[in-house]
Amino acid sequence: MKSFNAHEIIGNWATLLIPINSDESINWPSLSEEIDLLIQAGVNGIYSNGTSGEFYNQTEEEFDKISSLLANKCSSADMPFQLGVSNMSPWISLNRLKRLKIYKPSAFQVILPDWFPLNDREIIVFLKKMSETAAPTGIVLYNPPHAKRVLTPNELLEIVSKVKGIVGIKVADGNGKWYREMTPVFKKISVFVPGHHLATGVLHGALGAYSNVACLNPKGAQKWYNTMLTNMGKALELEARLKLFMDKYISPYITEKKYMNGAVDKFLACIGGWAKIGTKMRWPYDSIPEEDAIKLRAVAHEVIPEIMNP
Repeated sequence: MKSFNAHEIIGNWATLLIPINSDESINWPSLSEEIDLLIQAGVNGIYSNGTSGEFYNQTEEEFDKISSLLANKCSSADMPFQLGVSNMSPWISLNRLKRLKIYKPSAFQVILPDWFPLNDREIIVFLKKMSETAAPTGIVLYNPPHAKRVLTPNELLEIVSKVKGIVGIKVADGNGKWYREMTPVFKKISVFVPGHHLATGVLHGALGAYSNVACLNPKGAQKWYNTMLTNMGKALELEARLKLFMDKYISPYITEKKYMNGAVDKFLACIGGWAKIGTKMRWPYDSIPEEDAIKLRAVAHEVIPEIMNP
């Protein structure tokens, strides 16, 4: 698999969700089947060990096995893939990157070390070391809204101007002012926005999403992205209904019931019912009851049938 440059990282990327057994072990057969289903869905790419991949809650042996399973299956299918090497510890993250170079992914994903937020100088030092180690493969900075240091457009521009190996970034988007301020960043790297905002993002210069919509249904998410390339008006109309569904039925699990984002992504996959993932999060994190997903499945079919029945 060749490395991707910044403007080749595009579209609807699906996260690898980790099925967890009742005894807290990983369900490896279900994980293998999930990868096969994502490949069959024809998504633009698959990535491992993001927030919803529970990278922060694995042994190093499990981390290596997850990474090799995804890399080998995607390489055999000629499916673009990114390997997340993130960890709260910069040294663990660096060593993960060194071990995974043998798989030659399209890119590596990293977070900023977060036991204590890095200052501006430390961010550059960290990312340069990761970039130099990953070379010739590029790195994608994973900077979600729950990061301890959420970077502004001006900070992102400075970082990508100083660290040449950064080819992409995942961020929460913003209003029109945010998109205008991000224009210089769009010109340098691939910017990925939240999945259910993807049409708006593409309209304003973003190139894709590490997609929560793909958690709901990878085929439906891919069909929606393809619509953006031919009929943006239609894609924006569907986005409005997606936002309605997310805001009314899904976001309260985070804002009111205090479940973590990864639990919600597994919940979305359970609503979609396309794979045997389940809603169980690994100890000590709370899991959303599966019966809640079953109740919302009919609502999703009514509000966003194009996603649920692609």
